[in-house]
Amino acid sequence: MSDNSTPYNEITANGLWKNNPALVQLLGLCPLLAVSASVVNALGLGLATILVLVGSNIAVSLIRKAVSDAVRLPVFVMIIASFTTCTELLMKAYTFELYQILGIFIPLIVTNCAILGRADAFASKNDVLPSALDGFMMGLGFTLVLITVGSIREVIGHGTLFADMHLLLGDIASGWTLNIMGEDYPGMLVAVLPPGAFIVVGFLIALKHVIDKKLEEKVKAKAAPVVKGSKRVRTTGTIT
Repeated sequence: MSDNSTPYNEITANGLWKNNPALVQLLGLCPLLAVSASVVNALGLGLATILVLVGSNIAVSLIRKAVSDAVRLPVFVMIIASFTTCTELLMKAYTFELYQILGIFIPLIVTNCAILGRADAFASKNDVLPSALDGFMMGLGFTLVLITVGSIREVIGHGTLFADMHLLLGDIASGWTLNIMGEDYPGMLVAVLPPGAFIVVGFLIALKHVIDKKLEEKVKAKAAPVVKGSKRVRTTGTIT
């Protein structure tokens, strides 16, 4: 399957949970904190990141044996920049208003360490299919965190959910806005500012650590069950 024979279920678990780019590797935090003030912004940036991750991983995997170590990283950056440009042009063509809102953070996908890191750490050592899956799962894990942060910030900051989804999905999503807090909700400015993003991401990271600790304790409990009552000890050999 690949040079390292990484199982597909392990690739999936790493991308979505165990090695999540946003919660574990803490990569790509700049766009995560900057544009996650609403679900539509988060989803737009997440989809763009997935497209670049999958495309660059596939391309790097295809050329991995033809590129020397001396020029490996510059070549990877060129590949990532090419897919970022394609994504940027697609957004300009089909979601121009959302592209304007996201602004510079779309071209800055080139500098996202999570993308270059996966190209160098995984795609350059594995076949096409595992590399594509790794890119998709890492991108999906990043996108899910983006959407979670965007949902929390949008609800607390504006009192709504799924507002302006038509910017990404077209007229079919024009009526998706939910007024979670009611029409008279004054909003909370700190939630839509960068400090609110830091607070939400911090709580999510802490929550993940708590869940991981509980899961680890359950695994240890199953692996070494406690035997109640007295224990019988057998001695062998000659006692002098």
